Amino acid sequence: MKAYVFPGQGAQFTGMGKDLYESSALAKEMFEQANEILGFRITDIMFEGTADELKETKVTQPAVFLHSVILAKTLNIQPDMVAGHSLGEFSALVANGALSFEDGLKLVSQRALAMQKACEITPSTMAAVLNLDDKIVEDICASIDGVVVAANYNCPGQLVISGEYKAVEAACEKLKEAGAKRALILPVGGAFHSPMMEPAREELAAAIEATTFNNPTCPVYQNVTASAVSDAAEIKKNLIIQLTAPVKWTQSVQQMIQDGATSFTEVGPGKVLVGLINKIDKEVETISA
Repeated sequence: MKAYVFPGQGAQFTGMGKDLYESSALAKEMFEQANEILGFRITDIMFEGTADELKETKVTQPAVFLHSVILAKTLNIQPDMVAGHSLGEFSALVANGALSFEDGLKLVSQRALAMQKACEITPSTMAAVLNLDDKIVEDICASIDGVVVAANYNCPGQLVISGEYKAVEAACEKLKEAGAKRALILPVGGAFHSPMMEPAREELAAAIEATTFNNPTCPVYQNVTASAVSDAAEIKKNLIIQLTAPVKWTQSVQQMIQDGATSFTEVGPGKVLVGLINKIDKEVETISA
């Protein structure tokens, strides 16, 4: 069975999508439609912008979404199952028909702006922790004063924590003492997938509730559940929870393999997910579209 996976924020690069725009009439039409929906020419930033311009959350999230969704459309993919890492879940939901392209883009844009606002309320950040058991990381986070939680279960031995800046710093020190190979603060704007995103979750919840979702053409393995979901109402509910809950990527991939996935194709910029999947299970086929 073929699984298609979609990357999240961090996969962006200058020039992303330009080859698609120039080589496919369908891609060009969709990019121009996106410029109209967003009210600014995101294509100019994607194709010619600096790394700093692309790093702005309000640009990054729609840019990665557009690259992924338009690439999927031009490939005319027919997946048996899909999953997306954080933001990538929205791309996955467009790819399996649960969301329209227009509604997906509007929600991603609203999500980006809501997260940006939430980041500005309290100094917060994320940190990558390497070569430490998940349970040890979770226990150390629980022992710290202030907000710090496990946020991204990326692959065995790679877990990202998220929370208030001082709490993340304190956790990093304790994690190094406990034997972490690295506990490194990441260059991100805030504490994604933590309770710090509650204001953004509330804002996005209203937008998601007002959007029409369809039952998908194939199951989506959502970040929150790490299991197959095919009901539109359940997809909506999980998508709202996602902003403040951890991304269970390791668990999702393991479940997809258990449910019959033999091939994973990463659709979008970069090859981050292919790398993580290879670390989760060396036996499965991985392809970068």
